[in-house]
Amino acid sequence: MHTIEPYYNWREHYVANEDPRSPFFDREYSEFEFSRALYDHLIHPQWDDFGSATLFIKVLYADYSDGFCVIEMMGEWNDCLHNDIMLLKRDIVEPLMMEGISRFVLIGENVLNFHESDDCYYEEWFEEVEDEEGWVALVNFREHVLEDFEKANVDSYFVLGGKLNELGWRTLTPRQVYENVSKHVQKRLGPLI
Repeated sequence: MHTIEPYYNWREHYVANEDPRSPFFDREYSEFEFSRALYDHLIHPQWDDFGSATLFIKVLYADYSDGFCVIEMMGEWNDCLHNDIMLLKRDIVEPLMMEGISRFVLIGENVLNFHESDDCYYEEWFEEVEDEEGWVALVNFREHVLEDFEKANVDSYFVLGGKLNELGWRTLTPRQVYENVSKHVQKRLGPLI
């Protein structure tokens, strides 16, 4: 686990801890001190802790003028024990929305599991971004995690599946990722957005 680090090639475009509008502004990181763990596995120190015991994120890019951000995720998304969606919604999503972000690209290839609770925060997030003509898209989540979202009936709050599960996002710029995801969202949602 300690070798899985957040994607770093976009640092020339954006660095969350240098952005005064970011929830992670002024956060300091170590390259060598591994102080956080996912269960009994140390994780790379560049991942951001937002209060969850098992889920970590990195805001890879935020564009306030166009209202989108890209967030990479790693760990276990556990609403049942840790209410991760509440922490994510209140401490990360809401501050970003207050800065004008209404389109969220969540990259989940390192999300290992999902454990459900109720859907209140998903519904709230969906309604708030919908009011701003926004959306939440899941990119490259593992198939079993998407199936768990479906079983919990929270999949309807996201745009997911299809080409979004095969996006080679690391070869693209942040703008290209957003444009690719946005095209897919427009096809899926059609005249609703």
